[in-house]
Amino acid sequence: MLTSAPTESPESKELGLVGKVELRVALADSDAKLESILKTYLPPLLLKLASDYTSVRNKCVFDPVLTDAFLDTQVISVCQHINTRVKPQTIKLPLAALLKQFKDNDNALIRHFDLLYIQQGVDRIPTNDRLSLLPNLIRGLHSNYNESTTHTARLFNLLLKILHSLSLPTRGSPEDVTIRAKVGLSESTGDADFVAMWLGKLILFNLNHAGAKRCPGLSVEDCSFLQVHGRKDTWMPNASGGMNLMETKVMAAKFLSCGAFTDSERFIPALFASADPNSRLSDIGDDILKRATSSVSLEDRAFLEKLFVTYLGTRGSEGSLPARAPLQTKILALLTRSKLSSSFVSQSIQIFREGLDPEMESGNGNTGLSKQGLEGSKLRSQIFAFTNWLARISPPEDIRAFAPNLVSQLRGYIESQGWPRLQTDGPRPKAADLSSRSYGYESIGLLAAACPDPILLEPNLDMLRWLFSSLSADPSGSDISISIEQALGSVLGAFGQDLDSELEAVLTSFLLHQMTLRPGEADGTNFEIIRSTRFVAVRFANRCLPYRNVTARWMNLLAIGGDANDRSEVKEEGKKGLDPYWYRMSNPRKVNLATKNDATHNAKYKFPAFFDLVEKFFGPGAEWDVQRRAGTQVSLPNAYNPAISFCRSVLLYHALSPMEKTPDINADWERYMDALVTNDEESRAYLKNYMRSILTTDPRSLEALQTYLAASFRSMTDQIGKDSNRCGESILELAPLCPDSILDELMMNVSRLQSSVLSIQKPIRDTATRVFGILASREQCSIEIVQSMLHIFGQKIQFWRQAIGTGILKVHGALLATSYFISRLTYRGRMRLEYDELRVAFVISILDILSDSRDKVLLDAAVTAFADLSLFGSIFPDRVPPPHSISVVLQKLKELSRNGDEKAIIALGNLAMQCDEIESKGSTLESIIQILYDLQDIRQPEVQFAVGSALSCAAVGWRSKSLIAALDIDGPLPQTPKRETTLSKMFEKVMLDCKTTKPALRQASVIWLLCLVQYCGHLEDAQSRLQKCQSVFKGFLSDRESLNQESASRGLTLVYEKGNRSLKDDLIRDLVGSFTGTNAGLAGKVSDETQLFEPGALPTGEGSVTTYKDIMGLASEVGDPGLVYRFMSLASNNAIWSSRAAFGRFGLSNILSDSSVDGYLAQNPKLYPALFRYRFDPNTNVRQSMNDIWNALVKDPAAIISRHFDGIIDDLLKNILGKEWRVRQASCAAIADLVQGRPLEKYEKYLSQIWTVTFKVCDDIKASVRIAAMSLAKVLTGVLTRSLEAADSSTYSANKMLKEVVPFLLSPSGLESSAKDVQAFALLTLLQIIKSSNGRTLRPFVPNLIGHLLALLSSLEPEEVNYIHLNAGQYDLTTQQIDDARLNSVRGSPMMEAIERCLDILNEETMAQLCPSLENAIKTAIGLPSKVGSTRVLVSLSTRHNYIFKKYADQFLRLVRKQVLDRNDTVSSSYAVGCGYLARLASELETLNLVQYCKELYFDSDDDRHRSVSGDIIYAFSKNATDRFKSIVSDILPFVFIAKHDASERVKDFFQDTWNENAGGSRAVLLYLKEIINLASLHLDSPRWSVKNTSALAIADVVNSSGSRISDSDARMMWPALEKAASGKTWEGKEIILQSLVRFVKISKILSLDERIAKQIQTVVLRESKRNNPDYRRHALVCLGGFVELQRTTDLFPQIYSITEPIITQALDSSDEMDVDSLSKGFSSKLLTEINLANSVGTLLKSIDPQLQSEPAVLSSLSQCLDLLEKALSVHGSRVVLDSIYDAERGLFERLNTEKQTSLTASLEEVLVGYVKTMFSRHDRVEQTRMKAAEALIAVAPLACKSQRIALVLAHTITDARREERSVSIHQCFDRAQKVLEE
Repeated sequence: MLTSAPTESPESKELGLVGKVELRVALADSDAKLESILKTYLPPLLLKLASDYTSVRNKCVFDPVLTDAFLDTQVISVCQHINTRVKPQTIKLPLAALLKQFKDNDNALIRHFDLLYIQQGVDRIPTNDRLSLLPNLIRGLHSNYNESTTHTARLFNLLLKILHSLSLPTRGSPEDVTIRAKVGLSESTGDADFVAMWLGKLILFNLNHAGAKRCPGLSVEDCSFLQVHGRKDTWMPNASGGMNLMETKVMAAKFLSCGAFTDSERFIPALFASADPNSRLSDIGDDILKRATSSVSLEDRAFLEKLFVTYLGTRGSEGSLPARAPLQTKILALLTRSKLSSSFVSQSIQIFREGLDPEMESGNGNTGLSKQGLEGSKLRSQIFAFTNWLARISPPEDIRAFAPNLVSQLRGYIESQGWPRLQTDGPRPKAADLSSRSYGYESIGLLAAACPDPILLEPNLDMLRWLFSSLSADPSGSDISISIEQALGSVLGAFGQDLDSELEAVLTSFLLHQMTLRPGEADGTNFEIIRSTRFVAVRFANRCLPYRNVTARWMNLLAIGGDANDRSEVKEEGKKGLDPYWYRMSNPRKVNLATKNDATHNAKYKFPAFFDLVEKFFGPGAEWDVQRRAGTQVSLPNAYNPAISFCRSVLLYHALSPMEKTPDINADWERYMDALVTNDEESRAYLKNYMRSILTTDPRSLEALQTYLAASFRSMTDQIGKDSNRCGESILELAPLCPDSILDELMMNVSRLQSSVLSIQKPIRDTATRVFGILASREQCSIEIVQSMLHIFGQKIQFWRQAIGTGILKVHGALLATSYFISRLTYRGRMRLEYDELRVAFVISILDILSDSRDKVLLDAAVTAFADLSLFGSIFPDRVPPPHSISVVLQKLKELSRNGDEKAIIALGNLAMQCDEIESKGSTLESIIQILYDLQDIRQPEVQFAVGSALSCAAVGWRSKSLIAALDIDGPLPQTPKRETTLSKMFEKVMLDCKTTKPALRQASVIWLLCLVQYCGHLEDAQSRLQKCQSVFKGFLSDRESLNQESASRGLTLVYEKGNRSLKDDLIRDLVGSFTGTNAGLAGKVSDETQLFEPGALPTGEGSVTTYKDIMGLASEVGDPGLVYRFMSLASNNAIWSSRAAFGRFGLSNILSDSSVDGYLAQNPKLYPALFRYRFDPNTNVRQSMNDIWNALVKDPAAIISRHFDGIIDDLLKNILGKEWRVRQASCAAIADLVQGRPLEKYEKYLSQIWTVTFKVCDDIKASVRIAAMSLAKVLTGVLTRSLEAADSSTYSANKMLKEVVPFLLSPSGLESSAKDVQAFALLTLLQIIKSSNGRTLRPFVPNLIGHLLALLSSLEPEEVNYIHLNAGQYDLTTQQIDDARLNSVRGSPMMEAIERCLDILNEETMAQLCPSLENAIKTAIGLPSKVGSTRVLVSLSTRHNYIFKKYADQFLRLVRKQVLDRNDTVSSSYAVGCGYLARLASELETLNLVQYCKELYFDSDDDRHRSVSGDIIYAFSKNATDRFKSIVSDILPFVFIAKHDASERVKDFFQDTWNENAGGSRAVLLYLKEIINLASLHLDSPRWSVKNTSALAIADVVNSSGSRISDSDARMMWPALEKAASGKTWEGKEIILQSLVRFVKISKILSLDERIAKQIQTVVLRESKRNNPDYRRHALVCLGGFVELQRTTDLFPQIYSITEPIITQALDSSDEMDVDSLSKGFSSKLLTEINLANSVGTLLKSIDPQLQSEPAVLSSLSQCLDLLEKALSVHGSRVVLDSIYDAERGLFERLNTEKQTSLTASLEEVLVGYVKTMFSRHDRVEQTRMKAAEALIAVAPLACKSQRIALVLAHTITDARREERSVSIHQCFDRAQKVLEE
């Protein structure tokens, strides 16, 4: 039986496992094995740290970083060994497993060691492995923080390290969309918020404060967290594991800007970044804020709390500091947009307190940072803006909580700056101080206005006084004064409420004091006044004090009468204060201010008491005390008469207020009141009773009235101010309404009128003379005074014939005064004998003046006097004193009347009043009436109205209503002869004349009839004829003369007012029948002489059709009776419309209004559609009339229109296409008015029809109708755009409208319309729609819109552009200039802006729909604008919308390749640019296809223009898709290199620019040498000469660009291509190939490497030198010479001599030929011959080489050359030839001198002597040539040393040359040569 093994304990098992791990680690003999073991066992080993057994835990632990307190005292070998072994950086730790273990385990010890190993190994792993940790690292980070801030700090630090390895995707790309999920932020919003928050705190964190434990915006704990709780090397870049703080901040900001965070998560961190002083951070922050602001709610309390905490910091020494000033400024800018921010009262108060005193201790116990300098000024300005914001939007209870304290602080802040004068250190205040001071004043005003009770409305008005003092004494500048005025304007409303009596009294006294202050004086506080406060004071008086306040009205007068220094608005404000209408407009109340009952409901509007006003203005002790001596100087003269007028208005208002006719307080209330007093009998009677009641019951008012009259009298007599005659008119106005006793005081001062009566001012004379007549005719008036004055007047009258100048004016006054006195005396019955004699003498005088005077002034006075005497019965027709007679008088008055003198006409009427009614023919009355009838031909309406008034007076005397105001004395009407039949006859006569066809008589008659009805309608004779009058007036409603219409309208109104109900209903039926077109009765009857058309309106060639008789004659002539009916229809239509114009005149609307209540119209609501349309009639008169009727009929327009909406719009849609242009035009305007401001649901079903008819009418034949239709279209567009601009609430309406409108605009009725105006407006509408719409609304229409807009770019281009393009030469332009202008216009076109807007709102779905539309637009585009526009669309899609367009790039690149060959260069270039941008997104295959296509265009096309297109595409590709270009650069640059040698400059420039921008220097060609050589060699055989030529030049450039040395392999590679390029016939530029060949030989070792190649090169050079082209030959000979110098292996003299000798001989033989110009480089034939000669001689001399030739051969060669040389010098001694000879000779002598011989043979000596003799043989050479000869002498000198003979010849030559030479340099050469000879 077996015994069981003892059971192993759990502790032993765990220890065993740990031991095995320790053994494996110990046995690992390499880092790779150790890494593998740790990958498997390290995480499980660390789990043992949570073992229940201490021995196990101790065995696992070893960490030299941890303190002993954390561990037991034992150090276990396993962990010690692991820590020692993992120190090499090559060992990678299992970070992913360790991080997962950290996240899944909550044991602090395990987590601690997990983090230790993670931090130790994170820098060892590749970037991809590092990035793979991000999701697990971020997951649960928020909860980790709650568990352990220490561990989370390390994790966050680890996150920041990894972020440096993260490559962020392009914004908006698919990768950007998915990055949130990729990095693990999508699983928990808490983690995203946490990471964003700490990234924001990182941005705030800085290390600038030495020893500081916290930063602005961050607490101690925050700073500790970011420094990993005390790790000093955290932000030391040079330390192990340290990071650069700024780079990390930038990386964090970039990370925030990507799609990993939502806008709400990154907003606050972005706000922090935007305020950072480092632009790298602030730029990123600003960019995020631009995109994220719209997504953040500023009404979120939690969000606002974060802002306030950041701004202010938190409490305690461990709390966060307030943010820096720039960040505070930005936070305040956000708070200023939040309404909810006003609820943070305590925080706001703290902001204000710290902002006004930046050095004070903040409320959180932290000392605020200094806010001085520019940033501090910005912050302070923003604080004031925030203050203003809170004052505007805070609820009253919140304002009351902080406003008083804040206002006190603001005031203290301003006073601390210096008050009222700002204290400054320099000569000028700082702009920041001025700005804050300005904001301070404005803020005080706003806060005080928002919380007036404790701040403003206190008993002493301290704040108001302070503001006024500031305005008057603060000299800081105009901006400060404006701010103070704005503050005062703000508090103005606070005083607008009803003030208690005490406060009102204090305010009144204060304002009155302000009105008295003048600049330069000192106010009560001893401050010097520098600025007037009168305007503000009078404005306060008008707004804050009730209208009844007499002192306030006195202040208005002070403003009106101010001095010249006052601003004009001061006077205007004063006038407004006196006008009750303007006062009410300035102080609105909720009740209707237009009604007269407002004053009873609102005490503020109550008029002041009349007696209070008079006492204040004119009473005892007042400024204008009437008790003062007359004639004394009056202060404020400009305000005196306005005061009189205001008192009069108040008096009349109080007197008439109990009446129903009291005028409403509106803009015309005073004028209406004047009309009541002047013309209304009821009102005048009421005024009389009022005045009598004053006399008996109200002594105070009686005294005030007498004082008022005395003041008016004084103004008239002393002529105070302007319009002093108005004061006299006030007396005349009240005199007939007041008892005579009231005038007693004035009567006692009647003598004072004398100067006014004799004044030179006519208004003064007219008024004063009437007042004199009233006062002097009273029985109580002093007879002595009156007679004295009459005597003076009589003397003036007596000598009227001698009067001149001002004397005539005095006679005028004397005449009027005497006449008024006599007439009033007659009325009063006081005509005693002495006065009767005066009367007779006076009548004779005025009749003399009438008969004899020619002076207009005297005649005017005489006629006026005669009329007045006749009116009051002081003259009778049958008692005209001799030698005058009534017939003569009538004749004179008739003459004056015929001249349009209305006074003469009135005089006739007044005289007729005194005539007896006699039946006999020829009576005086009948004669006068006939004279008045005969005035019918005068076409002046005013004259005819005067005739009508005169007729009424002649007919009924004083019973005529025209004389209501004529009696200016209190008493009964005077008696006149009785009338019985005159009025009846006059009515019959006038009504009969109204039916005549004579225009002048018709017009006069209707006016007379109107006057008779108006003035006599109350009498029985008129009442019985009202029916007939109505008929007559109706006939004139259709009259063609507007005056006749107006007269008839007014007449009908009078008939209606005076008639009974039956008459009224009859009139209404006729009016409505005419209005609706169903009754033609108003058109009138037609006779032969009836004028139907204006003369010239219907010309016939010899004249025009005007009357009915003309129509009949014309119809008879043409044999067409139907013509009569057509003309009559036209005339009838004109009459109907003319009659409608009269509807609203003179109260016809009131007739209809009355009928609408209880008459005919109340039962006929169908009138409203037609009436609504007529309100917009094109005829101004009709339109005004219809509006009057509408306003009268429709009391609630909104309700009526809503009720009858369908009927109205149906009527308009029917009539807008009617036959009559008037109707069409009116319908357009009516629809425009109807749809504005109404919800879409109301007219949605009509919308499509409205647009259709609108665009139809836009093409109307009538211009005015088209204009109206365009206006309607604009209204519809405005309605649509406003809907599109509205918030989400209008999205439904906008969508509905767009679905109707956009298809219509794109239809043949819109953009495709044949009418240009319609097309243009449809486009404008479409552009506005695109501009105003949000993306969601417009997106479905984008694909179709873009296609249409691209097509429109061409179709809407002006036709003139195409004409100019075709005829460019005629305008001194090129087609390219025109195309450039067209291109610029497309770029700046509103349509392109609209297209860009459409592209901006594309998404993937609409992109797919756009592609077919865009492809079709590109294929079908015809004009340049459309094609260029299409390209711009592709560019925009490729750049700004690449993430949704990328999949379609290949498709469009293929499409554009087909379009790029357009015939127009501008279009082609535009498509080429499009190719470049499309290449950014295209696949590599398609990009290579594009390059291949360009190569085919260049090398294979027969069209030379295609090479330019190819270059354009390649350049656009390199410029706009640089990265893609560089990725395939080896496929492109060889082709570019070859093509940049094209003969065409345009093509060459494209490829040259491409090469320059993409090749790294000239030697970059060697990188692509093989490809270039192969490609060029391939195309050297091209059948296209241009390609072959270019390839050859490219090969030459390869050699020239290869540097100073070519390798052997490269040389062997180059030679076949170079040889091939040099083959063939001569062509222009081939010399470049030869030159490169010589350079090839020079920089390579090819001649020594390969004998075969050397022979080939020699053959090529010799061959090319034999070419016969003279121009090419000169280059070939130079190259031959260069080759000879380079190769020294073969004697080439024989071959060269055979080549050059014929050339030299030919040149010498042709020396006498005529010189001929050549096109070759501009060289002439002679110069070209000389160059070839020079090159030949030079090359020949270079070919003599003693090293390659035997001595006989050298001698022979020298001899042969010398012969040719001597011939050349003898024939061609030009500079070119000589320079070449001397250069070659110098080289020859140097080569000969290399020989070792000590002496020369005789033969050689002889030859060399010949050479020496050739030098300096001529003395006409230039210095440069002589210098070359001297250098040759120096070269031959060593040879001369070997031969005595040569030396002698040389010495002789030098001596001869020295004698003639002046150049110092050449003499020095001679010296050198001489020195050699001497040696």
